[in-house]
Amino acid sequence: MDLVISNSSEANPPSKTTVEKNGISTLHGPSFFACIGAHEFRSPEMWRAALTELVATACLMFSLTCSIISCLDSGEVHPKLLVPFAVFIVVFLFLMVTVPLSGGHMSPIFTFIATLKGLITLSRASIYVLAQCIGSIMGFLVIKIVMNQNEARNYSLGGCSVNGHGGASGVSADTALVLEFACTFLVLFVGVTVAFDKRRCNELGLAMVCVIVAGSMALAVFVSITVTGQPGYAGVGLNPARHAAPSMTNE
Repeated sequence: MDLVISNSSEANPPSKTTVEKNGISTLHGPSFFACIGAHEFRSPEMWRAALTELVATACLMFSLTCSIISCLDSGEVHPKLLVPFAVFIVVFLFLMVTVPLSGGHMSPIFTFIATLKGLITLSRASIYVLAQCIGSIMGFLVIKIVMNQNEARNYSLGGCSVNGHGGASGVSADTALVLEFACTFLVLFVGVTVAFDKRRCNELGLAMVCVIVAGSMALAVFVSITVTGQPGYAGVGLNPARHAAPSMTNE
C-alpha cells in the first residue's frame, strides 16, 4: 500500500498553487470551527448516533434501575450480591447493541474521555452529552410513572441515597463522592483503556471488549456496596446522568 501511494505521488506531483495553499493553511492553522468539528452538525450520521445515545441511555437507565431495585427487593438473605450480576448482564447487552452504532458511551464520563483522547470531536461530544442527559431523564420519568410510589420513595428512584434521603439510610456526601471518584477511575483504567485502544479492540474483538467494560463496572458496583454496609446505598452510579435525573424527577 505504501508503494502505491509513493508511485501515485511521483506520477502526479503537487502543483505550485496547491503547495502555496497548503503553506498558507499551515501558517495560519485550522480555524476554530474546524478544531471543534462544527462540520459534524451537518452530518446525518452524527444525529443518528446522537439519537441512538438518547434512546440507549433512556432504556439503560430504565432497565438497570429496575433490575437493581428488583434485586434489593427480592427477599434474599444478601440481595446486594445479586446487583453486580444484574449490572454486568444489562451493561453487556447494551454495549453489544450500541457500540457499532454510536460507540456505546451512554455516559458523559465516557464521552468526555473519548473527546480528550481525540476519538470524537467537541461538537459530537456536546450533542452526545445532551442526548444522554435527556435520555436519562426520560428513563427515570418512565420509572416514576410505572413504579409504586412507596418503592420510589424508599429507593429514591434508584438514585444515590445521600445523608439518609429516602426511605432507607444512605451514605454521607463525602463517602459517596470518594466512592464515585475511586470506582469511576477503576472503570476508566480497566475498561475504557482497552475499549479506546484500537489495536487492543482488534485483538480482543467486540464481545470480549464488552465483557471487560461490563465486568469492570460490575466490579466497581460490588466493591462500593460491600464497603459501605448501608442498606439504602445500591452502589456507585458511574454516570453523572444517572444521578442527575433522579434528583430532577424525584420529589
